[in-house]
Amino acid sequence: MDRTELARCLRHWRDRLNPVSVGLPAGSLRRAPGLRREEVAHLAGVSVDYLARLEQGRAGNPSPSVLEALARALRLTDDENAHLFRLAGHADPRTNGMTRHMTPGVHRIIDRLADSPVIVLDAAWQLVAANPMATALLGEMISEPARQRNLLWRHFTGMPSRVVATPEEDAAFETAVVADLRAAVGRYPDDVPLRTLITDLRKVSPRFDQRWQHGSVARHMATRKTILHPQVGPMTLDCDVLTVEGSDLRIVVYTAEPGSSDARTLALLNTIGTQTFTASPE
Repeated sequence: MDRTELARCLRHWRDRLNPVSVGLPAGSLRRAPGLRREEVAHLAGVSVDYLARLEQGRAGNPSPSVLEALARALRLTDDENAHLFRLAGHADPRTNGMTRHMTPGVHRIIDRLADSPVIVLDAAWQLVAANPMATALLGEMISEPARQRNLLWRHFTGMPSRVVATPEEDAAFETAVVADLRAAVGRYPDDVPLRTLITDLRKVSPRFDQRWQHGSVARHMATRKTILHPQVGPMTLDCDVLTVEGSDLRIVVYTAEPGSSDARTLALLNTIGTQTFTASPE
C-alpha cells in the first residue's frame, strides 16, 4: 500500500469536484476549491476522522467496500478507480468480478433525472446510488452498512419496506429476482461478494433457498410497484430498467403515467422532498 500517494490522490480528487455537480450548494464561504472533507465523508458513508487519516497517510488498509464508496463519492473514472485500488493494495475488482464502479457519465444521468426517483443497482441487487427523490420515495438506505443496502437481503430477511404487494405479486417477484441472481452467477462465477450473498441468503431464508434450488435463469426486466409513502400516501409507479454499456449496473427509474393521481402524488413528494422520511426501501 502506498499511503503517501493514496493520500495525495484523495485530496486531489476531492479538490477538483464542483459541489453543485454532486447536488450540494456551492455556498459563498468556501475557502478552498472542491468539496469539504465532511461532505465527501457523508457521500461515501465513512467517518470524517477516518477520511482525514486516509488523506494524511495515517490510516491502515481501507477495505474494498470503503474504496468503492470513495470512488463513487469522488466520481472517479474507470482508470482512476483501478488506480485507487492499486494504491490501497487491492486487486482491481473488475478483473475477477462484476463492475460496481459508477462512471461520471452515470452520475450525470442521475443528476439530470432529478425530478424522478432513480436508483442504481449492480448485478447482485446491491444499491450503488440513489438520488434525493429515490430517498424521499423509498427511504434512506445509501448510508447503511453494505449488507443492508442489498435489496434481496432486505426482502428475504423481512426488513421494513414501503412496497405494498399481494402474496401472488411477492411470489412472482421472488421467482424473477432469484432467477436474475442465478444469471449473474453465470456471468461472474468468481465474484466473491455475490457468492457470499447467495450462501448467506440460503442460510437465513428458507424461501430463498427453495427458489434457488429450482434453477431458473432469467434477466429481471421492468415492473410496476405500489409504494405506500407515510406522508403522501400510496402510488403505483413503473420501474423501468436502463442498463449501462460495458457493465452490469442497472439504472432504475420510477415514473407515473402523466395526468394520473399517481403522477400528482409523485409531484407532491418532489415538492416536499426528504423531510422526516426515515423508512427503508425494497
